[in-house]
Amino acid sequence: MVRLADSPTVEVNVHVAAPPERVWALVSDITTPAGLGGELYEVEWLDGAPGPALGATFVGRNRNDRLGSWETVSRIFDYRPEHAFGWEVRALQGGFDRPVARWRFDLEAENGGTRLRQSVTLGQGGSYLSTAIEAQPEQEEQIIARRMGMLEQGIRSTLDSIRARAEA
Repeated sequence: MVRLADSPTVEVNVHVAAPPERVWALVSDITTPAGLGGELYEVEWLDGAPGPALGATFVGRNRNDRLGSWETVSRIFDYRPEHAFGWEVRALQGGFDRPVARWRFDLEAENGGTRLRQSVTLGQGGSYLSTAIEAQPEQEEQIIARRMGMLEQGIRSTLDSIRARAEA
């Protein structure tokens, strides 16, 4: 049985026929994934941040046909040019000590191109997902499976779009 306490993860990877520096330019611009098929459709940097850097924060505006619209605040926790870009989503109530999720892109040079991975690991921070599970604890496994399926579909769409842009 998959439980939220297990920090379930979805990871998808693709080979991109473009060098890591080209792929990095796309994935490290957090505005790029916005509108590429996942739930994220708009991003706004906070606290005067001009762009991505370790510790920088941003608001993400999201929407999903089944879940509606919502905003999140995220902070970059991993920023290694041409290798890794990761951000964690702050809990609804509180800070980043127990994030709702940790998202990341990992890049690796491969066969003249780049192996690009995107993943999300769900956390135990207060979220709409944890609220749904609290309301129906007997349905936790099904709620998580449904959500992980949505996230995987969004990641696949995002990676396909990034690959198409990088290879153009």
